Amino acid sequence: MLKLPAKKILHYILIIFIVGLVSFPLFGEKVHGDGTGKIVYVIPIEREVERGLEAFLTRTTNEAIEANADHIIFEIDTPGGRVDSAGQIAELLQNLEIPTTSFVIHEALSAGSYIALNTDNIYFKPQATMGASGVITGDGNAADEKAQSAWIAAMRSAAESKGRDPLYAAAMADPSIDLPEYGAAEGKFLTLGPSEAVEVGYAEGIVNHRVELLAELDLTNATIVETETTIAEEIARFLTHPLVIPILLSVASLGLVLELYSPGFGVPGTMGLIALFLFFYGHIVAGLAGMEAIILLILGIILVIAEFFLPGGIVGLLGIGAILGSLMMSGYDMGHMALSISIAFIVAIVAAIYLYRRIGMDKGIFRHIILKDQTSTELGYVSSVNRLELIGMEGVSLTPLRPSGTGMFADEKIDVVSEGSFIEEGKTIKVTKVEGMRVVVREIIK
Repeated sequence: MLKLPAKKILHYILIIFIVGLVSFPLFGEKVHGDGTGKIVYVIPIEREVERGLEAFLTRTTNEAIEANADHIIFEIDTPGGRVDSAGQIAELLQNLEIPTTSFVIHEALSAGSYIALNTDNIYFKPQATMGASGVITGDGNAADEKAQSAWIAAMRSAAESKGRDPLYAAAMADPSIDLPEYGAAEGKFLTLGPSEAVEVGYAEGIVNHRVELLAELDLTNATIVETETTIAEEIARFLTHPLVIPILLSVASLGLVLELYSPGFGVPGTMGLIALFLFFYGHIVAGLAGMEAIILLILGIILVIAEFFLPGGIVGLLGIGAILGSLMMSGYDMGHMALSISIAFIVAIVAAIYLYRRIGMDKGIFRHIILKDQTSTELGYVSSVNRLELIGMEGVSLTPLRPSGTGMFADEKIDVVSEGSFIEEGKTIKVTKVEGMRVVVREIIK
């Protein structure tokens, strides 16, 4: 039976993994109908609002445009998410010439309510809610006044752009607006139920399911194109999550540090490369990273490897700078990427210090690049002739010693140095110490 080393097996798994991810279909849809009526695209907006969702909506709305769709229905069930991603999605919806409808299945909260406000129509299921749109930072606290003001203005503008009263959109994001009749007394964000949304003109109606919605829109006989996220897009949405990014970068840095102390290329290096690949794969699919980031990454890796063979250190620094630049170019938020890189850097430093203390520098790649041979006297190497026999000999200074000069010892001229004091020419001197080529003398006063 053929047996393969563990390293070979890992390499094959990595290759299959990469090819498998890249080869997954980029498009997913189900078509219902005979193809003779109008075309309606149904696009889900689910889970958190982030850049992966933005990439999915960009792809599916472009499909609808290319298919000359007559209507787009967004089925919304989201607790909200990133404000910047919601802004990009809103711009996408505002630029669509195809009529759009938001169908709130369960909840359209926070950024989800903002997305719904940017569509032409809004319909609710009987148990659905919409609102509670205050801006919250990553640590769970309210955003600063400037960010809050900008978000409230965006909510108002979204409502006004579709002919809705901006007061209620503002109340969803501003707790200081007092609307007790809708359960939003001062200090609370407004959340609208189905009947309240219809009452204030934020919803065109309440329907139980998609069939009723199509009837309301006079699209009963339409061909329904039900879009779905592909496996690649699902993976990308997970890999671009703010909590996953620092984990991936930490695994990558830890794996590469461990590989420096491992013989050959093994499990740690493979895991590090997989983590780095997953980071860029997710960001490419999500539309965050382009080929320029990949080229910069490859260039950085080449420069870092070249540093092991070239003196100076500049090439290595340039390589590290290129890798960091490629990571920053791929991120959707410079501050978050800087934090993620810092976490990965700390992990790498801690691991390197621990391994250095436990293993030293005589393992892994270090044994090939660090010179260990010594030209010690124990091995028979002598850097110069050591004139120990001169110690105690007396002679005469042939030149002034300031403190160095020349002395005569038993008819032999020798370069000498005084112990620090000036010695005139012709004085009697005595050798007190010999250190390699350095012969130290002292004046003898008689």
